[in-house]
Amino acid sequence: MTLYDLVNSLTGVDEDKTIYAKRPWQPGTAVVVATELDEGGVPDEAAKAGAEYFLEVFLANDVLKGWLSSLDKEPTIEEKCLRLIKYAEEDA
Repeated sequence: MTLYDLVNSLTGVDEDKTIYAKRPWQPGTAVVVATELDEGGVPDEAAKAGAEYFLEVFLANDVLKGWLSSLDKEPTIEEKCLRLIKYAEEDA
């Protein structure tokens, strides 16, 4: 699954999960959605894919909801991906 695919269906993803993504982060980046480990670190399935922490699903939803409320039109899936990448790189 790519970040683009995930963002396209983000509202249906369990908010208790965490998104792990392979760098460099782009809309076509491979992602893994998994349960964050209690002891920290990257879950095995994400590590095997070469992915690292990106954002929690609930946080990604919150970022997009806040951003969307300030816009006059619905952004594309790619624009949503780029907004999440910017947030993950600069604010998370």
